[in-house]
Parts: sequence; C-alpha cells; structure tokens
Amino acid sequence: METQIDYWDAHALLEWQVELGVSEAIGETPVNRYETPQTMPKPAAVVNAKAPPAPVKAPEVDSVDEAQKAVVGVTSIEDLKAALMGFELCDLRRGARNLVFQDGLNGARVMVVGDTPSREDDIEGKPFMGPVGALFDKMFAAIDLDRTVKDANKGLYITMALPWRPPENRDPSPSELAMLKPFLLKHIELANPDVIVLMGNAACMTVLGRAGITRLRGNWQTVLGKPVLPMMSPRDLLRTPIAKREAWADLLDLRAKLAGPT
Repeated sequence: METQIDYWDAHALLEWQVELGVSEAIGETPVNRYETPQTMPKPAAVVNAKAPPAPVKAPEVDSVDEAQKAVVGVTSIEDLKAALMGFELCDLRRGARNLVFQDGLNGARVMVVGDTPSREDDIEGKPFMGPVGALFDKMFAAIDLDRTVKDANKGLYITMALPWRPPENRDPSPSELAMLKPFLLKHIELANPDVIVLMGNAACMTVLGRAGITRLRGNWQTVLGKPVLPMMSPRDLLRTPIAKREAWADLLDLRAKLAGPT
C-alpha cells in the first residue's frame, strides 16, 4: 500500500529540514560516491592555449676579448689599475682579499713578473711578501738591485702574471692566464723597462706562451722588442734549494746584460 503525504505534511517536513540546516536538494535516485566510474570524462579542450616561451639563452661573453677592450685607451699605470679593479669577469677576485698589482720603482730598468700572489701577498696587496719575498730581496740585492731605491739603474719594478691569489694557492688555469694576459702586456708596455725577468711557469706561460721553467730558465727571449730572462721563482727555490746555483747564474747573466750596451 502506497503511503500518501498531503501538502501540509510535506510542507512541515521541508520546514523542519531547513531548520536543521539542509541547504541542498538531493535527487530521488541514491548515488554511490565510492563507486569507480568505468569511463573517465574527457577534460574540456583548452581554447587558444599558448605554449610558454622558450627560455632565452644569455650570450656567452669572451673574457679575453673583453679584457682586450678594457685596456684599449689605457695610457697610465694608474688607469690600468682602475681597469683591473673594474674587470668583473675574473672569478679569482671574489676569493681574494686584495688586488696584488705592483711594487717597486716605476721607471726602473728591470721589471720582474712573478707567478701568482701568495697568502702574504694577498694580505699585504703587494707582490713577493713573506718568506718568499725575503728570498726575492736577497737574490736581487746580491747584484745590487733593490725594490725600495729610487734610482732607475738600481731599482726594481714588480708585478704578477695574475693579480689575484688563486684559492688554496692552486696553479692558475690556462683560461685565467689568457684572460689576464692583455692586462699584463699593457702593464709591460706602460712600465717600459729595459729588461724583463719572468719568475716561474705562470709568468712564462702568460708572456711567452710556454711553460717548463727548468728548460726555459737562463735562455734569453724577446717580447715586445725587449729582452726577457726566464728564472726560477723564489717559491720554487725554497722547495728546491739545489736550484739556487742556477738562479745565481741567471742573476749574474742579468747583471751582465744591464752592464752591456742598451
């Protein structure tokens, strides 16, 4: 027997449900919401969808070319130092305390190019400091040359192949030497010495394009129209004291060159 509900009973039941908080009508057919549908509805098609733009690759910067541009128009050693200070492409500067640019007498007949700054050089901001510097000064004092004197014939002008200390005193990479070579060649041009001394492999690699200081030492070369003498660095001599004999021979050769016709 089918039960009939009259209008007023149905109205009363509806009011009662509204008072209980019912706000949504439910269909007459029950829905099993735990049942997995046999077919999944297809997602609606996206109209006028645009693919994201491809990432733009930043152009690669040629650090050697940028270094060459940086020294164009540099006409003084002070301007060269400023150009180096403003050169941001060398990562070595981020780990170094100071720029190790130069020391000694500007205008001296002899210009010495060392390898890379030591820890003491980095702290002082000058080349050949600490124990290495003490041996350096002793070596050149033996042939009457000194970085502190104001006489061009007896003074020394000193710089480094790399003006920033590599981390943990590691050897510089070929790319680092190539990047900073334009600055070093401009430095030699501006200092305009009579004779250049290259102390160590990094200095020889940068200026001569060759390494192997034990083979190169004592053999005069010519760079930028100037005589160049490769020598063992004081750092190498502290590690290999037996090589001091060859270093003394090179110093005597340097003294003879300075005493001869210019």
